[in-house]
Amino acid sequence: MAFLPITKDELINLGWDWVDVIIVTGDAYVDHPAFGAAVIGRMLEYHGFRVALLPQPNWRDDGRDFIKLGKPRLFFGVTAGAMDSMVNHYTAHKRLRSNDAYTPDGKSGFRPDYPTIVYTKLLKQLYPDTPVILGGIEASLRRLTHYDYWQDKLLPSILVQSEADMLVYGMGEHTIVKIAQALARGKSLQTQYNTAQTAFMVTRETLEQNWDTTFKNTPTHWLHAHAACVQDKRKQAENFVIFEQESNKIQSQRLIQPLLQDIRQETGMSCPNADQSYVVINPSAPPFTEQQMDESFDLPYTRLPHPKYRKRGVVPAYEMIRHSINIHRGCFGGCAFCTISAHQGKHSVCRSEQSILKELDNVVAMDDFKGHITDVGGPTANMYKMNGMTQSQCTLCSRYSCIHPKICPNLHIDHKPLIALYEKVRHHPKVKKLSIGSGIRYDLFDNESPNPDWDYAEYVIRYCVSGRLKVAPEHTELHVLNLLRKPSFDRFVQFKNFFDTCNRRHSLRQQLIPYFISSLPGCHIDDMYRLASTLKQIGHPTPETVQDFTPTPMTLATEMYYTGLNPYTMTPVACARTDKEKQAQKQIFFRR
Repeated sequence: MAFLPITKDELINLGWDWVDVIIVTGDAYVDHPAFGAAVIGRMLEYHGFRVALLPQPNWRDDGRDFIKLGKPRLFFGVTAGAMDSMVNHYTAHKRLRSNDAYTPDGKSGFRPDYPTIVYTKLLKQLYPDTPVILGGIEASLRRLTHYDYWQDKLLPSILVQSEADMLVYGMGEHTIVKIAQALARGKSLQTQYNTAQTAFMVTRETLEQNWDTTFKNTPTHWLHAHAACVQDKRKQAENFVIFEQESNKIQSQRLIQPLLQDIRQETGMSCPNADQSYVVINPSAPPFTEQQMDESFDLPYTRLPHPKYRKRGVVPAYEMIRHSINIHRGCFGGCAFCTISAHQGKHSVCRSEQSILKELDNVVAMDDFKGHITDVGGPTANMYKMNGMTQSQCTLCSRYSCIHPKICPNLHIDHKPLIALYEKVRHHPKVKKLSIGSGIRYDLFDNESPNPDWDYAEYVIRYCVSGRLKVAPEHTELHVLNLLRKPSFDRFVQFKNFFDTCNRRHSLRQQLIPYFISSLPGCHIDDMYRLASTLKQIGHPTPETVQDFTPTPMTLATEMYYTGLNPYTMTPVACARTDKEKQAQKQIFFRR
């Protein structure tokens, strides 16, 4: 298996004097299905396109890295990488991090802040007539007006800041293929303005001219304008509710946001005032089918970092997942601080068992494999094959979570397919140990249901823990947990007791590692004292995994932090905003 080319010499060796698509990424090139640039590149390659990657180009000099591969025939694809660049670069206290897990040897300084914007502006200077299409989590979560914690202000869509031609949000490998195929047929990018899961910016004149032919037949939400949101936090909060509800639907509506004046109309296209620009967010594509998921994961990845990095050191993010297997995307948990549903979607889309076991064969054949599969999971460990029993009920459902505040009666919860999969992995002749590294949702063990599935919990505790098992209660106080859309702490205590009982029953000495977050919206200093007291009462040691809340774009918790309101009720929400307030909350963890 060959890597996708990243140098001029590799293009020459392939006999290519041109390429169709060049993908510019802020990450080092790791040819693995956990790295988005590799997935997009391999999918385009599978559909017959010549694809080259430009990983971590030098943006500080005269731009020579950006011209070394030449001009692509169709477009540049730009992504900041697998992680938001600002979370990658800065701590919750806005201090610069000294490492970068997506760079060889973990070294920092190989990508700028907001690489999506920086790379695109450079490309537009060098190749003004070549389309630039954005993708990845940084662009996806900034597709509309959003609060930026690091600049402490409301920013417009990243399309405005970068001047890119289009944005593909979410899991976009099939969408980008459709666009590439249209461009290869000689179509313009403007003819793709009705493509699902895309966003773009247009003038008022263009919107009016194309309204009847392109936009009219799709139900549309008119959002408050960016300028109006800057002036009034309540309008930003109202926009967020619409954004989240539409993101949760299988059949969503188009969103249109003016940049200047405030327009809210149900129908028609009579827009007041002068020429201006609009950000258009097309409805999402339907969730991937099992066949589509398999197609993406079965591509001929080498599963290795590019040989160019051999002398520079290992890529830490790759080391974490090199012997693990991703079995699904999406999460229906709906946690208020999590970006997964806004990017990957609310619905759990799963691979077939056949595809997963095929990847297992590839992993165990790796030269450095010693018998330990470090994870068979995803955004959450235990949502495999769990979906609505009656899909028609899910189609227009805008509920933010399928399990909070109570489990949806239409949700099919059955851990047996997952246990059966674990059994096949564990009994592979070359596998000595299977560990589950993804976080387990213990609120899926519903005692009110006929089958609370504690068998799954016992199976994992008995066979799939490598000394430690991680779960995420996040807090102890009910009013904070309700804002976070997390289950009550009693559910954690119940799971902890079960964990301890299983350890004794099977003569195991394993640890349960809970994750907690300080400075959450709605959390007062007294809540932190009660948290510390509660942990002491249940005999739990001082938590090792405590982090400060970091506001990231387009999450409910971030909107509460910025607006000071719960967008769904418009009631005030207190937030720790200064470093002094945040430090005070975190230190309480360690004063017990």
